[in-house]
Amino acid sequence: MSGGSALAMMSALTLHAAAEESVALPTVDVSGPEVENAKADSTTSAGTGAPADMNDAASAFSVTGEQVNERIFARPAQALEIVPGLVITQHSGDGKANQYFLRGFNLDHGTDLAIYLDGMPMNMRTHAHGQGYTDLNMLIPELISSVDIKKGPYFADEGDFASAGAVHINLLDSFDGQVVKATLGSFDYLRYLGLGSVKAGEGNLLYAGEVNFYNGPWTYPDKLRKLNSVLRYTQGTALNGFSITGMAYGNQWNSTDQIPERAVSDIGLYGSLNPSDGGNAQRFSLSGQWAKTEGGNAWQANAYAVRSALNLWNDFTYFLSNPILGDQFHQHETRTFAGANASYTLSNVIAGIPTETTFGVQSRFDDINLLLTNTYQRHWLSTTRQDHVREGSIGFYAQQTYHWSEWCKAIVGIRGDVYTASVNALNLPLNSGDAVAFVPGPKLSVIFGPFEKTEFYMNIGQGFHSNDVRGVTIKVDPIDPASRLDRAPLLVPTQGAEIGVRTKAIAGLNSAIAIFGLDAASENLFVGDAGTTEPSRPTRRIGIEWTNDYRPVSWLDLEADVAVTRSRFLGYDYGQAIAYNELAGYPLAQIGNAPGNFIPGAPNVVGTINLTLGEKTGWFGGLGYRYFGPRPLTEDNAFISPATGLLNARAGYNFENGWKIQLDAFNITNSRSDQITYAYGSFLKTDNLYQACNGPVPPPAAVCENGVMGRVLHPVEPLALRLTIAGRF
Repeated sequence: MSGGSALAMMSALTLHAAAEESVALPTVDVSGPEVENAKADSTTSAGTGAPADMNDAASAFSVTGEQVNERIFARPAQALEIVPGLVITQHSGDGKANQYFLRGFNLDHGTDLAIYLDGMPMNMRTHAHGQGYTDLNMLIPELISSVDIKKGPYFADEGDFASAGAVHINLLDSFDGQVVKATLGSFDYLRYLGLGSVKAGEGNLLYAGEVNFYNGPWTYPDKLRKLNSVLRYTQGTALNGFSITGMAYGNQWNSTDQIPERAVSDIGLYGSLNPSDGGNAQRFSLSGQWAKTEGGNAWQANAYAVRSALNLWNDFTYFLSNPILGDQFHQHETRTFAGANASYTLSNVIAGIPTETTFGVQSRFDDINLLLTNTYQRHWLSTTRQDHVREGSIGFYAQQTYHWSEWCKAIVGIRGDVYTASVNALNLPLNSGDAVAFVPGPKLSVIFGPFEKTEFYMNIGQGFHSNDVRGVTIKVDPIDPASRLDRAPLLVPTQGAEIGVRTKAIAGLNSAIAIFGLDAASENLFVGDAGTTEPSRPTRRIGIEWTNDYRPVSWLDLEADVAVTRSRFLGYDYGQAIAYNELAGYPLAQIGNAPGNFIPGAPNVVGTINLTLGEKTGWFGGLGYRYFGPRPLTEDNAFISPATGLLNARAGYNFENGWKIQLDAFNITNSRSDQITYAYGSFLKTDNLYQACNGPVPPPAAVCENGVMGRVLHPVEPLALRLTIAGRF
């Protein structure tokens, strides 16, 4: 569930068991034109649960919406870079889901990072583009009340995709007045936002609408057009209240995808090899949350229903598969999914030991229509796969918390998840089938302290992530039915451990260090771009995170975080060794294909420094620096991405009458590094190997199927300015 997860409610019961149902609904004071968000450690939000007592792991904590919006970010999803060690970037148009990196994971578009918005899971399983696809372009950052952050598979109420972490985004219930906001900036950026809150009966009605346009610095403009709206009704308190939220979102865009480094001299750094790439997306949702507390008993429930649609046109390999018309493909899906979750928590004293006992159930069902076709300038050429998938799951968990003493707490949890699915492969019935799987998940946490405002943590647990069901039932290659393929397991277990310390011993400083390890079992990955499975070995990640937030005075906040991770495959890749040998004699294809244990795209070092200055009225400003270190791009480490350091700045003035003016500057050093980098084989018509493969005596088939290996990049956007004027009425 959203910010009102069972874990949060357990701790909240200890603090608020005596709360009366007559407590008034808290509202947020708006002292300026910007919505000032509720403090997560001092206020609550009806229907979204109690303030999160996140002291169950050194890496787990909660931040306020105000802290989120103090950060300087260019895209909605980048608001979540408030999570220490999390990098959010983009390799395509701004309407597509972002790329996520955390704890040594290249999470692609969301695998192994569970994200929830108002209690709704944002990760899409069995998705047209990639497992766990998480599109946050409908997020309106100004509506965030708080963000609850967890990392690692140590929490009984966290299930699918939560191995690296889980992020729960909670929405505001109400605020004073009406707010209008206009932003214009470089490269034809325009954004208009209006939001307000009014009393409605015994509750509050919050509404917001957003319009966004953007072309970007690209040779062929993005022409992004986005509409977004939220309507939310809340009543009661966090412990005894409910909320109902409706959201509607639509977006369309062109995209400049990643390009080979060898093409930059011909098309320019911001050019495209296929100007017809792009997409459109729609999402409509209705969600509700409910909570009730009586003495030492607490009930929570939430439910949601979502209808979404997506079309993506991409071309990543150019002329590798189709030497004449190019390799553009179309990924389409329409999805209806719904779910309901409930938990019950009982506070008690057993043999003189205060305890909390929680039981919970979580369910979800997806009905998905999927289509993968080959296209030319968005026109159909042939169908690769067409499937109708039904996938359902139910998870049960139980958790017992023992407060052994004032300085020792233990949390024991167990979780079990059952998944069932069916695939109707419409164009190739041989790949149809059913699947059922179960995975257990034991958890244990021990917390010592506080000693001199310092706490120590030990956590261990098992988690999992689901795989695309099409890869579970697949039998043959959809392009070459004579080729049989290995199937993937439906559920892949992960296991992790963490030790850490969090201290507030220095006045104004909240500092934490966490050392972690995380193993993922062997798995096969479904490649949505090709409609087939791709084998992957077991992996191991070991790392350390250091997080600091220093606020010595009310007008100054300094945050500094660094995460260092070692990520490796386990075992030897015999299949890769065979592929490497097949490319012998052709170095342009062979380089980067040697067997190795490096995990492509896995971040080694991530660091951020953020400085915020100012009070609620008067001048304010800030600086934000993010370092995204070099990463291996191939298993043998033959290709390595460059490091990327981005510096952003903000300055503005809050007027006493509620108006505000703000100037944001992005990439103020005008870095020309990579926003994201890959290394893989492709063909351009100017490649000598392309000419040979399409000549009278072509090289071996393996060489022509691989293409020219090389670094493929999407550049960071150049220096850009955005001016915002906002007012409250």
